[in-house]
Amino acid sequence: MFVDNIRIHAHAGNGGDGSAHFYRGKFNPNGGPDGGDGGKGGDIIVRVDSNTSNLKAFFFNPKVKAQHGGNGTGRQCFGKSAPDLIITVPPGTLIYHDTSWSAEAPNPTDPAPLDFVAPEGGDYVFDNEAEDEDIFEPGSAGDAAAEAASRKRTLKQRLDEGVELELVADLTEVGEQFTLRKGGKGGLGNVHFKSATHRAPTEFTPGIKGEEGMFYFELRQIADAGLVGFPNAGKSSLLGKLSAAKPKVAPYRFTTLHPMVGVIEYEGYKRVTVADIPGLIEGAHENVGLGFEFLRHILRCHLLLFVVDMAGTEVRDPCEDVATLRQEISLYDPILAKRPWLVIANKMDLPEAAENLKNFKQRFPKVKILPISAETGEGIEAVRKELFKRVHGKA
Repeated sequence: MFVDNIRIHAHAGNGGDGSAHFYRGKFNPNGGPDGGDGGKGGDIIVRVDSNTSNLKAFFFNPKVKAQHGGNGTGRQCFGKSAPDLIITVPPGTLIYHDTSWSAEAPNPTDPAPLDFVAPEGGDYVFDNEAEDEDIFEPGSAGDAAAEAASRKRTLKQRLDEGVELELVADLTEVGEQFTLRKGGKGGLGNVHFKSATHRAPTEFTPGIKGEEGMFYFELRQIADAGLVGFPNAGKSSLLGKLSAAKPKVAPYRFTTLHPMVGVIEYEGYKRVTVADIPGLIEGAHENVGLGFEFLRHILRCHLLLFVVDMAGTEVRDPCEDVATLRQEISLYDPILAKRPWLVIANKMDLPEAAENLKNFKQRFPKVKILPISAETGEGIEAVRKELFKRVHGKA
């Protein structure tokens, strides 16, 4: 399963309560207050991990909760501070805070997943007795698919629904960390309330509740160049020829169902990363064919490579294909449409391709065109050189 956008509920740990304890010893039966302070609740920290490829860990467990701090005890013993809960995400993850959500007024359509609490070891464990388990209203058993779809609604869809989202983090570097929610401070023991006129205080303060909130995680693949094209244009075959990536290749449409990034290695330890996104169809900017799911993965690309079936094996005009793709990109994000781009004319080993390429050059005389055949490997080296020149600025 590949998950590139998800909504999660995060609840940092509560601080432990202070203690209202009095010292009692064999030779001191009426000792003074010695209640210790409560421990701090655990923070929830998001860390970028190169070994994490997508957000599927949160799909079935979208509610994360750190441990609570320990309560204070007698003899001024402080409660144990809870360990921080560290959750890992892949590079390129954006985090949005749902500012319209409130714990006091939850959305009744939200799903009711099981709680996951981090023990001292840092791994998840079940917690079915959470204090705030009524934050989500459970749906019927038959609504499981609808609940899953609700958690995966895209950013644009949520904004259209009136959800107020604030970008709080853009995590791109491996090892980068962001504190999602802070744990509550521990309460004070009764020893803090002792004074010259108040010798036996029974007052103490409870721990402060940890921060909580609803967040939306969105993954945008990080790559130097992005392959854009209609289904079955040969994008995955091209990526397999250019890099060591092993995308699925088959003679039917929508073989690629999730983005894949390939790395092209050059001499001098230089490299170029290329993202292959699933094929687009007309109306992708309106989310037709899951357009939102795919288009956002090229938002970080500095160069767009439009892969065209120059032989027209899908009974499409290559000129119209490029015009349609350019229009979909422009309607989805006008800034993205201004990025540098070129055309990779694929399937040049087929007889119809030569005539179509001639007509294509007449239609787009100023566009850089690289004729190739991903099947035979013809022209692949020219693509490698052009990518190196575009990314690193020299041939």
